Amino acid sequence: MIFREYMEHNIVYFDGGVGSILQSKCLLPPNAYAETLYITQPDILQEIHREYYNAGCNVVSTCTFRTNAVNFPKEQVDEIIRLAVETVKTAQAQSTGSQEKFIALEYGPIGKLLRPYGTIEFEEAVELFAQIVRAGVRYGVDLLSIETMNDSLETKAAVLAAKENSTLPVLVSNTYGEDGKLITGASPAAMAVMLEGLGADIIGANCALGPKQMKPVVEELLRYSSVPVFVKPNAGLPRSVDGLPVYDVTPEEFADEVTKLLESGVRHAGGCCGTTPEYFRILTERSCRVKPLPLVKKNQTCISSCTHTVSFDTGPVLIGECINPTGKALMKQALQNSDLDYILTEGIAQQDCGAHVLDVNVSLPEINEPVMLDAVIQKLQTVTDLPLQIDSVDPAALEIALRHYNGKALVNSVNGSAKSIAAVFPLIKKYGGVVIALTLDETGIPVTASGRLHIAEKILNAASQYGIESKNIIFDPLALAASTFSNAANVTLEALRLI
Repeated sequence: MIFREYMEHNIVYFDGGVGSILQSKCLLPPNAYAETLYITQPDILQEIHREYYNAGCNVVSTCTFRTNAVNFPKEQVDEIIRLAVETVKTAQAQSTGSQEKFIALEYGPIGKLLRPYGTIEFEEAVELFAQIVRAGVRYGVDLLSIETMNDSLETKAAVLAAKENSTLPVLVSNTYGEDGKLITGASPAAMAVMLEGLGADIIGANCALGPKQMKPVVEELLRYSSVPVFVKPNAGLPRSVDGLPVYDVTPEEFADEVTKLLESGVRHAGGCCGTTPEYFRILTERSCRVKPLPLVKKNQTCISSCTHTVSFDTGPVLIGECINPTGKALMKQALQNSDLDYILTEGIAQQDCGAHVLDVNVSLPEINEPVMLDAVIQKLQTVTDLPLQIDSVDPAALEIALRHYNGKALVNSVNGSAKSIAAVFPLIKKYGGVVIALTLDETGIPVTASGRLHIAEKILNAASQYGIESKNIIFDPLALAASTFSNAANVTLEALRLI
């Protein structure tokens, strides 16, 4: 059975800790990487993998968390992944139990922060992750497991690498602190909104917290996610005894708390630091009667920044539109002179005045719009945490901006023309986003409300064909000046009602 088919109808049990087991048995020297054991002592890891299968786990992950070309020579990355997959396959073949069994390729943070916090460029990060993904595909894993990610932008790079280099299911799990946020500030809601937009198959949380402490994070993920939610807690918060980490949550307590999470709607569960096969023997026994709750579509129209979401379902959303050269001589001059400081000052001023979202339009015929739009968006996201509206009719500018945007953006705009739909919708599908849809097409703006409704229906049908949900479309039925024709305002209001 393929993994996607199995996960649709079943609770899936993932494995638990490996590094913490090696540490507890003094098999892993300080500052050493567990991945090297696939080269030097594969039997040790093979036994641990086999015991997780024997304990009832459906998915066992390769111990390749830090296997990337920052931590290892590039050619060794491929070798370690090959040996890791072979080792797990052998453990799978030797294991007992009749449950469905799968192999996940696990990878985590690079080990160096992305800009603006560090030195790694976004595309460099994508390629580092892509090398890992290509190796996993080549050697025959069933799914990709991106775990312990603590920065939203690096998480996005990891997911894009997975999506651009494979068709395998993608699990994405972030690590939240006791404040319920990632180290770089993202909330569970912000991560759920962004990751669902990027096409992650499973989203969740792992490490840092025990199962009881993880409950608020899980509840927020369940409120926002329409895809299955995954949880992989620690066996509590570690404390040091004689130089070794000790975890205070027993297998029985772990099983009871994780079972409660499964009953609340979590679909897939594993364990992180401090857990062992014994935790899963008990968990699979105690939760065997729990049936997965049906997935419920969360029809919430939300965008996000690197920290939080803005919902269009709960009240008026104020969009600041000062970063736009139309009719603004000083903004036009700033763009011509690449004066980003002036542009950032305008963004901060709008935030201070209460804007919820900032529109970014840098369109001038004499500048390189893709380069300027990318630069402005990246810089703005270092001084404000407001979500951004990417405002451009240039598909190349839209793509680079959406690719590097840290969150799920608002996009302005698409219309009913075939050219516009073909340019914009593939980008929304790939990168996620909420798009403003204008009720005009090749023939212009209809003078009747029914004509605008017809274009709205055409846009929705096209969105569906691209796999874009209606919650990610906001219609603008357009307002013509009353001087154009006397009934202009009534037509706009009637179009709103019909749509």
